[in-house]
Amino acid sequence: MSKEYSVDIDKAVKEKPGNTKLPSTEAELKDLAALETGDYKYSVEDYFRTPEAFSFQLSPDGKYIAYMKRRKTGERDLYLIETATQKETLLKKQEEDLIRGFYWKNNKRILYLQDKGGDENYHVYGVDINGQNDNDLTPFDGVRAIIIAVLKEDEEHVIVQMNKDNPGQEEPYRLNINTGEVTKLYTVNEGDAPVAAYNFDREGNLRAITRVIDGVNTELLYKVEEEFRTVNITEFGDSFSISSFNVNTGNPDEAYVVSNLEGDKSEIQLYNLKENKKVRTVFSNDTFDVSGISLSRKRDYEIDYFKYTGEKAVIVPVSETYKKIYARLKKEFGDKQFFTVGKTDDETQYMVLVTSDKIIGEYYLYDVQKDEVKLLYKLLPQLKSEDMASMTPISFKSRDGLDLHGYITLPKNYKSGNKVPLIVNPHGGPQGIRDNWGFNPEAQLFASRGYATLHVNFRVSGGYGKEFLKAGFGEIGRKAMDDVEDGVDYVIEQGWVDKDRVAIYGGSHGGYAVLRGMTKTPEKYACGVDYVGVSNLNTFMETIPPYWEKYREILYKIWYNPNIPEEKAIMDEISPALNVEKIKKPLFVVQGANDPRVNIDEADQIVKSLRKRGVEVSYMVKYDEGHGFGKEENRLDLYKAMMGFFAEHLKDEKLEKVKEKVS
Repeated sequence: MSKEYSVDIDKAVKEKPGNTKLPSTEAELKDLAALETGDYKYSVEDYFRTPEAFSFQLSPDGKYIAYMKRRKTGERDLYLIETATQKETLLKKQEEDLIRGFYWKNNKRILYLQDKGGDENYHVYGVDINGQNDNDLTPFDGVRAIIIAVLKEDEEHVIVQMNKDNPGQEEPYRLNINTGEVTKLYTVNEGDAPVAAYNFDREGNLRAITRVIDGVNTELLYKVEEEFRTVNITEFGDSFSISSFNVNTGNPDEAYVVSNLEGDKSEIQLYNLKENKKVRTVFSNDTFDVSGISLSRKRDYEIDYFKYTGEKAVIVPVSETYKKIYARLKKEFGDKQFFTVGKTDDETQYMVLVTSDKIIGEYYLYDVQKDEVKLLYKLLPQLKSEDMASMTPISFKSRDGLDLHGYITLPKNYKSGNKVPLIVNPHGGPQGIRDNWGFNPEAQLFASRGYATLHVNFRVSGGYGKEFLKAGFGEIGRKAMDDVEDGVDYVIEQGWVDKDRVAIYGGSHGGYAVLRGMTKTPEKYACGVDYVGVSNLNTFMETIPPYWEKYREILYKIWYNPNIPEEKAIMDEISPALNVEKIKKPLFVVQGANDPRVNIDEADQIVKSLRKRGVEVSYMVKYDEGHGFGKEENRLDLYKAMMGFFAEHLKDEKLEKVKEKVS
């Protein structure tokens, strides 16, 4: 321990990613935040500080609840509370890196995930409930480990997928949660089609795999007599996937699948995989895709309920047992949204989450035997529901005739005839993702400052059927962007917002939409905030993480293929970094330095190009974050600076273009 070693300090210090000369200084960002000078009932901290406690999970026997708890300084630690005595115990303290998620493996051991500074190379850790045996179960550098099968019937193992032997291909391993011993369960050999998904039964047997073939289509193979046989080949945009194997019919080859092969909308079917035929459709909806199904392990995997998202979340009780539970909770919570988000193995206690557009979340425990509903915790209780704004579903037509849906959040004190500033917030993804009704802390913060917020589920969004999804393929930054603009025009036509005070803000694809909007229709937006957004489609395609490589052709199908001259020309045309001369309004750029999906070079490019033209761009970089900010102090810095930026550019009636330097 006392031996001395020579250390090369220069080599030991990790070099920061990106161009470190570009980010705005801390003082400059504080000056930006200081431009928000209003006297408001709720602060940015009220909306975005970490809740005092959150992520509650019941132990399988119900004797403990595990949860995350905030320190006074903003870090979040993993705690246990004994339900009988209410005795609280610190189980795992956050150090440099965040605990990204956790769950009960059994009554004695909890598994949790961590990465390094947001790089998304997750490791699986385990800790006993007495705090002992806290260890990294997947200690492989540069490897991403994800739990894909919990194995409730096996208390010592889970199944993880890791790209340990091939950076571009995840393969499944049986992981001993006590010793860390791993056993490889399937190998994707060189030259084989890459595997996108693995399906295991409750005993941990590999039953099916989904491969990517021809770069775009997927092939589902089902194991029959130790041989994998093709069930079907599905083109991208169509879907056929195994939700869970059905174990209560006595036929081991039956499974619940989610499929849209027989129509436009996804439905849940009971399917015989060995005979390759549908047994029956068990649930569908004419207007929206459905995919949620919940089974009762205690009652021989009887169906308890179906779930789907329409304008709001919809629960459809099925079993007589769950119908009674749902009716009891409906009586308790009325028109609020509520979900059973956890239960004990004997299904006598349920964890219930209650939310709405004005309630971020309230956790309750429902004791079935006592018929007792008890409040456990209210998230962010300082935000009173009576002070929050309403989120209202809207529908309108696109310029080419598509039915579009979204949500408008107007300030709480909005009066008819007022025209308030608007922040349009395109979602990330973009494919298969959608905005939902519910509590949105960003929209509530914006509303509290007098701004309306618009969410548009543009073509390529999920939940509205495969034709709507496919309508956005090869239209990112073009017709998908038209849909966002049509939403802005719609709310202007309703008389709700001031057409001269419209901002655009978004993250990931939403960040790209900000930059694209400000180059495509620069007159429409007064300013923009780009958060971890793509700026150059060419360089974006060149810097995807290795585990996305098998999806490259799919990425090309959703976006554009640089190897096809016509599509390469489109990429150049709609890449904001190649068209910066069209940006005429103020821009704020935000980036996590360790982002594995949208490389920091995407942000650097746009900032450097604009500054070269003499356009001032505020630029926030956090060197301990990745694709979005997880740490409280960084999140607060972001929203404070953002609100200062909006105060400067939306609150004044007179808006001026950014002045360019005359050479």
